[in-house]
Amino acid sequence: MTIIDGNKISAQLKAELKEQVEQRLNAGKKRPHLAAILVGNDGASETYIGHKVKACEFVGFKSTIVRLSSEISENQLIEEIQKLNTDKDIDGIIVQLPLPKHISEERVIETISPQKDVDGFTAVSAGKLLIGQKGFVSATPAGIVELIERYHIPTAGKHCVVLGRSNIVGKPMAVLMSRKGYPGDATVTICHSKSENLSEITKSADILIVALGIPNYVTADMVKVGAVVIDVGITRIKSDTSKTGWKIVGDVNFDEVSEKCSFITPVPGGVGPMTIVSLLKNTLEACSKKS
Repeated sequence: MTIIDGNKISAQLKAELKEQVEQRLNAGKKRPHLAAILVGNDGASETYIGHKVKACEFVGFKSTIVRLSSEISENQLIEEIQKLNTDKDIDGIIVQLPLPKHISEERVIETISPQKDVDGFTAVSAGKLLIGQKGFVSATPAGIVELIERYHIPTAGKHCVVLGRSNIVGKPMAVLMSRKGYPGDATVTICHSKSENLSEITKSADILIVALGIPNYVTADMVKVGAVVIDVGITRIKSDTSKTGWKIVGDVNFDEVSEKCSFITPVPGGVGPMTIVSLLKNTLEACSKKS
């Protein structure tokens, strides 16, 4: 059994990105610039934004955080996004989710210019992915594909089961794994809350990608021997053994499942670090298209 080390791969990728930025600057080209909108003061969102800012600093990007009150109206938020859309120095725009309940996430996301949609969430980005055109791929699925590729995990002809059908992870992941070429050419099944005989389906998976948001949902009896297991979930649960009283777990019961699989991602330290580095790659690409 091999543990897929997302921390190691993300560090390699950030070093590669840093070198590419230095080459751009030495050639007199523009420094990539990522703008993040943060609405309210949610602790988890603050942490995520902080990680993104640090990553930008490491690779040599400029970063801007637009902090807005949780009381801001939907129209006011859209105005802020439109300002960033027209700012020529901004290459990528992200809106940290979740948003307050009175704001439509869909309307906000669709306001972002497709040329600056480095999260890959807009309908334009999703549509390009679906029909095989080059565009921005949602950061988490892109990070998973990078892990599969860097660990040389075979995908052609394999049965890939995706647990979860979100627009951010499940659906784009299914498209990526079924596309022509490597990593891809897999036979893909998407499962969700209405799927029947779920254990039978997951036990047939050569590659199992779990993005449900339910801690420790996948147990050993749901996985066949030799499967590749990718755990996207991340949940904070109470723990009597931790100094903080909490611990981070995934959607897969790691201790059980790791005994049966060929490759597995841990939580934390698996998929998570890859999401940010994929966001940085998209930002560099957006910048490179301009100059």
